[in-house]
Amino acid sequence: MTSTDGAPVPAFERFDQQTADGLVAAHGAETGGLVGFLGLRITAITPGRLVAEAAVRDELLTPFGNLHGGVLAAVTDHVLGCVLYPLIEQGAWAATTEFKVNYLAPVREGALRAEATVLSLTRRTAVVRVEVTNDGRLASAAQGTVLVVTPRS
Repeated sequence: MTSTDGAPVPAFERFDQQTADGLVAAHGAETGGLVGFLGLRITAITPGRLVAEAAVRDELLTPFGNLHGGVLAAVTDHVLGCVLYPLIEQGAWAATTEFKVNYLAPVREGALRAEATVLSLTRRTAVVRVEVTNDGRLASAAQGTVLVVTPRS
């Protein structure tokens, strides 16, 4: 199987649509915590791919008028793990062990769109790529490793 850009797409043993739908619902207007503050909404989930969006707001900007890099890092870290939940055993959780982000362009206004793609998934780890665009322009690119922690019996 290949993606729209011709790259190979890994096959996954499971995809739980109910979990995917729950993630979308959990990222609504009433979401609290950091995700709520960022205004991050999951807009699409398919096997091994997740898209999330957020508006760039004044309170997320530095005194110099650019989106704080920590916002891009937080968005990256969040989608890095969320993309895995429909693919992993119910009750398991995803823990980011590391990621590297390259900041490619300043963000000052508009909207963010983060797309997470699972490159590899084993029983214990996953490698995920995340690209964040700002109104169609690539703002950051990242890749990370996630530990999959299975539930105890």
